[in-house]
Amino acid sequence: MVELTGVVMSADSLRYLPFVSVNLPSKRIGTTTSEQGVFTMIAEKGDTLEFTSVGYRKKRFIIPANLSSSRYSIIQLMAQDTFFLSPTIIRPRISKEEFDKAFKTMHIPDDKLETARKNTEYQTMRLLAAIMPRDGRENQHFYQNMQTQKNYWAGQQPPMTIFSPLAWMEFFKAWKRGDFKRK
Repeated sequence: MVELTGVVMSADSLRYLPFVSVNLPSKRIGTTTSEQGVFTMIAEKGDTLEFTSVGYRKKRFIIPANLSSSRYSIIQLMAQDTFFLSPTIIRPRISKEEFDKAFKTMHIPDDKLETARKNTEYQTMRLLAAIMPRDGRENQHFYQNMQTQKNYWAGQQPPMTIFSPLAWMEFFKAWKRGDFKRK
């Protein structure tokens, strides 16, 4: 393991570059530089660092594999990158009537329309929702809801729903459907 400390600067003016992303793509970890362009991270000998910032070219740095010390310092210079965007044509807004007419007369090829219909069918969406795992946001939301319910009644018995009209309504509906009959 190597404790890596460094400064990221612009190549043309030698100004410190704040908030540059410093990543180890192989390990999916990283950090950002401070307002003074300084960063610190732990890496292994032979790892490749990747420096990225908006307006600058991406740079890579390979930590030497033959280091004798467990600490290493670098100064990374980054060159500005200029790029041209394709031209954007701004037109005045059309009236509601013109939009309605254009929308109604628009021709959509059948193959794309059918694909869109198949992808948005109710059964397809339900099937996908059932087999897709939760993402991180959904898991966090579910966990926080569980913790909230658990902590809401901390130190006391949770209430019983025996006097709840909604619970009785659900019970009577289930009874009428025959949910309690022996099969």
